[in-house]
Amino acid sequence: MTTPDIVTLQKDMRACEICAGLPLGPKPLFKIDAAARILIAGQAPGRLTHEKGVPFDDPSGDRLRTWLGVSRETFYDDPRLAILPMGFCFPGTGKNGDLPPRPECAPQWRKPALAAMQDIGLTVVIGRHAMDWHFPDRKRETLTHVVQSWRDVWPRHIVLPHPSPRNNVWFKRNPWFEVDVLPELQSRVSAVLRG
Repeated sequence: MTTPDIVTLQKDMRACEICAGLPLGPKPLFKIDAAARILIAGQAPGRLTHEKGVPFDDPSGDRLRTWLGVSRETFYDDPRLAILPMGFCFPGTGKNGDLPPRPECAPQWRKPALAAMQDIGLTVVIGRHAMDWHFPDRKRETLTHVVQSWRDVWPRHIVLPHPSPRNNVWFKRNPWFEVDVLPELQSRVSAVLRG
């Protein structure tokens, strides 16, 4: 497989209007680079990040950066860290919060974007929708079970719950996550970025 021209790919991805009917319109948010070593595979931007035009520029992003053990500058400015959500645009809001990522986005863009980043050493898979795409054979398992069995896909992948404040109850019920998983994640992120 030939590696796509990442500059052209970025331009095409930013111009995408496959979801032109979204409530706030299309505004693709992602960060890819041929030098990427760590991939953040998220769900879809929330309303706040859509308005700001910056992925994970919200309380969820603050928590995620703490989990990874990286500064805001590293998260946004280091080309070795890529952000590729399942849906690039804010999908709208339902009665229980943000709607799921639009289904058109991943089939259109995910494979070419991943092919353009040949040196990914760690993929951080965040939330159910990203988990189902990256690990389709585990769709019948709960997210909690997959997070608990993180060593099954370690050290190339890790599945995390969404860092949203909406999940604070989950974090309180699962203290092992902070004690057992996060130190290993931070160590791995540091090692991959050291290269």
